[in-house]
Amino acid sequence: MRIARFSIDGNVAFGAVEGDRPDELVLDIIKGIPFADFELSGTKVPLTKVRLLPPVLPNKVVAFGRNYAEHARELGNDVPDAPFAFFKPSTAVIGPGDEIQYPSFTEDLHHEAELAVVIGRMCREVPRERVKDVIFGFTCANDITARDVQKREKQWARAKGFDTSCPLGPWVETDLALETAADLTIQLTVNGEQRQLGRTSEMIHSIEDLIVNISEAMTLLPGDVILTGTPAGVGPLNVGDEVAVTIEGIGTLTNKVVKRG
Repeated sequence: MRIARFSIDGNVAFGAVEGDRPDELVLDIIKGIPFADFELSGTKVPLTKVRLLPPVLPNKVVAFGRNYAEHARELGNDVPDAPFAFFKPSTAVIGPGDEIQYPSFTEDLHHEAELAVVIGRMCREVPRERVKDVIFGFTCANDITARDVQKREKQWARAKGFDTSCPLGPWVETDLALETAADLTIQLTVNGEQRQLGRTSEMIHSIEDLIVNISEAMTLLPGDVILTGTPAGVGPLNVGDEVAVTIEGIGTLTNKVVKRG
């Protein structure tokens, strides 16, 4: 099931996305919230009549860096022996179609296509064999990075945590098995030109590794998001660019870059 969060006539709701053709997709509005038992209302609205929002509002976004060997090497970094985590604040999150605002403090803004894992239940110290039980689903993410700031500053808080630096969407796919999610095509285009192309099977540390690692340290809450790293091919974005992340079996997340006003 594809679960979207949307607004219509000033109201915010969740809905199940139905249909196959992009121009015929409809939302069956959910009664309740998707992280608990819910029912479909049977009230359906065309996707073209709503504004898609970030599919979740995470308490925290835990991101893992240098989790694809070729990406680590393309930036001149060593491949880490253990998962390497950092955070993005909730204020960094935007949804499909929202604008990525080019910050005034950088001259080298980069894209990073990523598979995002959405947590479905409160959990801590998750054993490997239970990881699949705490996952709500998967979505597309773009870890927008001020590369010059990242290189200059020892902490990545400003380089990766600024407002609009975490596009998520277009929805959460809940029917992907963990084994399937471990081998999906992930690609990114800028103005229709392919920049990144890889497979999630190229991850150094698996989805299970990442969730076991971070849940050893902290409690994960429903709606929290885990970013699993980016394949090689990262590169610059400019004002006016349209950037799209497509992940096999999930969908396409598209955003435009604008000058921060």
